[in-house]
Amino acid sequence: MKRIVLTGGGTAGHVTPCIALLPGLKQEGYDIQYIGSYQGIERKLIEEYNIPYHGISSGKLRRYFDPKNFSDPFKVVKGYLEARKVLKELKPDIVFSKGGFVTVPVVMAAKSFKIPVIVHESDMTPGLANKLALPSASKICVNFPETLKFLPEGKAVLTGTPIRKELFSGNKLRGLDFCGFTVNKPVLMVIGGSTGSRIINETIRGMLPTLLRDFQVIHLCGKGNLDERLGDTAGYVQFEYIRAELSDLFAASDLIISRAGANAICEILALRKPNILIPLSAKASRGDQILNAESFERQGYSYLLTEEDLSIAKLLEAIKIVLDQKQSYIDSMNQSDLNNSIDTILNLIKENSK
Repeated sequence: MKRIVLTGGGTAGHVTPCIALLPGLKQEGYDIQYIGSYQGIERKLIEEYNIPYHGISSGKLRRYFDPKNFSDPFKVVKGYLEARKVLKELKPDIVFSKGGFVTVPVVMAAKSFKIPVIVHESDMTPGLANKLALPSASKICVNFPETLKFLPEGKAVLTGTPIRKELFSGNKLRGLDFCGFTVNKPVLMVIGGSTGSRIINETIRGMLPTLLRDFQVIHLCGKGNLDERLGDTAGYVQFEYIRAELSDLFAASDLIISRAGANAICEILALRKPNILIPLSAKASRGDQILNAESFERQGYSYLLTEEDLSIAKLLEAIKIVLDQKQSYIDSMNQSDLNNSIDTILNLIKENSK
């Protein structure tokens, strides 16, 4: 039996593509193990699938000054030693890395044992963790054709993002029933990412009285961001994070308002859902979400509203525009080549296993 180690963490977006690969890997007969941080979001998500989980130390790699920059390198070194110990015991045939800071010591440890590594980069330009991992990678999977120019020739493969098959099996009526909604009003779903977005949460809640005249609202607000004062608001439901019912909520939604993380927008694209993207500001990130959203806007998949321009009036205007042009957005998405990539990635895994 061949063995694969999956790794990725820090946000749900670094875990869900790994989860999407699980059924195919099991069908191919792989023994699957996971390496993540001690108590990151990835631990809870992976353990729900009964996959053996190995926690290691993880230090964040920052481009800006922070006192933790002096202590976190020691955490990375500790993580590297712990990853070596785990890999020495498991002796995997291959490692699949989805990104996030916890993957750096895992990928480097794999290289030290000459274990093949496949890295997946979702964004237009590689993040810092993946940049450090690239020299150790046998193959690099990417979402956007534009990304190929940033990567070593011969290593990069245009695959798209693995998307969980259960997302395609959602039931609209089941989703409406779960939320206590009716069939008489359209549904907006707001996705701020697994950690949530303060500015999006505040804007949505500030415009609820106006929104609820014409819409029902599903609000995925992120961990620790529930507003108890709105708990009994008719036509509005809020969740920190949703798992099993997500496919039904997607099916029930007529319009999605989302951050522009690559995995999230690829799921929205695959489901052909009209959408408004509000990327994380360049002030708070390296700007990857802005590049992702601009690419989707150019291709006619999404309406882009920058965080700097976000206001109740601008968001209401965007909602009207997208719903008026709903079919145009769906038609553009139907022409996309960025579809489910599970088979392509599984073939790469098989071809590059020891």
